[in-house]
Amino acid sequence: MRTPLVLAALLATLTPAFLPAATEIGPVPPQAAKRVATVQLRVAPDHRDWTYKLGEPARFRISVTADNEPLADVPISYSVGPENMPAETKTATVPLDGLVIEGGTLQTGGFVRLQASTEVAGHTYKGAGTAAFAPETIRPTQTEPADFDAFWKTGVAELAKIPMEPRLTLLPDACTGTVNVYHVSLRTIGQSWEGPAHVYGILCVPKSPGKHPALLRVPGAGVRPYFGDTTLAEKGVITFEIGVHGIPVNMPKQVYNDLLAGALNEYWFFNMEDREKFYYHRVYLSCLRANDFLTSLPEWDGKNLVVAGSSQGGQLTLVTAALDARVTGLCATHPAFCDVSGPLHGRAGGWPHPFRKDWYGEKYATPDRITTATYYDAVNFAKRIKAPGYYTWGYNDDTCPPTSTYSAYNVITAPKELGVTLELAHSYTAEQQDAINGWILKLVGLKDTPSTH
Repeated sequence: MRTPLVLAALLATLTPAFLPAATEIGPVPPQAAKRVATVQLRVAPDHRDWTYKLGEPARFRISVTADNEPLADVPISYSVGPENMPAETKTATVPLDGLVIEGGTLQTGGFVRLQASTEVAGHTYKGAGTAAFAPETIRPTQTEPADFDAFWKTGVAELAKIPMEPRLTLLPDACTGTVNVYHVSLRTIGQSWEGPAHVYGILCVPKSPGKHPALLRVPGAGVRPYFGDTTLAEKGVITFEIGVHGIPVNMPKQVYNDLLAGALNEYWFFNMEDREKFYYHRVYLSCLRANDFLTSLPEWDGKNLVVAGSSQGGQLTLVTAALDARVTGLCATHPAFCDVSGPLHGRAGGWPHPFRKDWYGEKYATPDRITTATYYDAVNFAKRIKAPGYYTWGYNDDTCPPTSTYSAYNVITAPKELGVTLELAHSYTAEQQDAINGWILKLVGLKDTPSTH
């Protein structure tokens, strides 16, 4: 049997003729084709903090490496311009010492992104870098309806009339030595001919005696099972992780996959033409119902109630904190549905991008849907938040672009802290999770134990 070192040596002797076909934009660099290596295409603005003053030019340096060694004469395709806006695709060749591309500037607050790609030995590699121009000056394009508060006050009042009827089922296999784990069902707003609507979630309660702070975890977009947050529960926090689709959250994953591909495909646009029936009407109010449940638990300490989530969960975090005065802290990671009206004004808007004409044309950009969005846009909730919050996202996020998230962050007047991970796209790092958990534990007065990665 040949060892990995022997196989690597044999692979190193292969000529380009034995490798996959060359890219359309140029030949495979010979020094990459003759080796088995980890290739990286790196893009970085020329300011260390990736941030510029208005009118200041930004330049991007592109480099391509294999095993952290620079490659020469690598063909790339790239585009550069305001984030999430159409931009011309160009080609270039990256020399050994890298390539500098002029990114231009902005006269108003926003972001310019350079995206590049290349093919090496049949594999496609991508990189991006995003320059920020006075992001602290970005303000929402979204309007606010005059009856915004009245609309949601009515919804909250309707929810209050519905009995909670909690049902808890212990999940013995999920319990730990110090935490009890339950599958929970609660009644919420909504009714069909078959019966009332419910919200489901996984509750984790510390077994230790005494009272505990509570955390509501709200979900990102999609349809999936949930398992609860035993990590913070082990540290003394009651945690409740909910789903938002009115179905149990402990079924086989294939059930959820089938729903997302079928009945719940693009649920985020369901009934958007009607503010009363829009899918998120029940979802937003169900987050408050989850807090009703948490604050009813005899184990709750009666004062600490935190909400946290990422992407759609970040959206729900902003909304819940704005609508529920019981919330004492929040953590929002790259929140969605922020300033979705941005594309109507020639700039990036938040997920799910209903008004991006390069994606949907005029399909969703109708007067009734544009009006409905004003009642659900997270920026209109953000300005009503009174609890302290921790916020985090990356400059390279093209799902919830920073233009949209800053438009919400900048109108928050409550105490706030922002943790930016410059290179991060729409993903989540262990370091972010540690920062979030640490912030929560400090807020509620519990000790944090640093983790290792």
